[in-house]
Amino acid sequence: MKFNYHPNLEGAHAFLSPSKYSWVNYDDNKLDVVYANWRASQQGTELHELAAKLIKLGVKLPKVNKTLNMYVNDGIGFRMSPEVCLFYSINAFGTTDCISFKNKLLRIHDLKNGRTPASIKQLEVYAALFCLEYSFNPRDIDIELRLYQLDEMLVENPVPEDIFFIMERIVVFDKRINELKE
Repeated sequence: MKFNYHPNLEGAHAFLSPSKYSWVNYDDNKLDVVYANWRASQQGTELHELAAKLIKLGVKLPKVNKTLNMYVNDGIGFRMSPEVCLFYSINAFGTTDCISFKNKLLRIHDLKNGRTPASIKQLEVYAALFCLEYSFNPRDIDIELRLYQLDEMLVENPVPEDIFFIMERIVVFDKRINELKE
């Protein structure tokens, strides 16, 4: 048999995917909720792409207290770089939404579009990855983390010990994962 070829679908995943088959047991209400969440996730991806493009191009948005506007305008104002990957190992890396390091000040900003309150912990992990990749001691730099969500901005300046703890966890867990791979 000659199978149909669908090159435009390579790497894509359908909502009603065989690999996530739990949908076969949904009722209409459950389908509505799960699909709405899936669409919100898709929209979040598109908003991140738009925000990165606006920051790269230096296109500011109207100065209002809206999540996207505050995030983009701050990214431009602080001359940050969007979508930067921080790498410690194949087991420990991640892409920041926006980052800058100038005058011993590390800034990491994160854009959240979901309704569930996000945790600043993700940004602390990015800070630890930055310190590991670029060999900085968290005591020798200042760190400002910003989380943009629900038309608000949360700002945190973590203590060096918190970043050290995460750095240590990354190093130890990376080693353990490599041992488990053998």
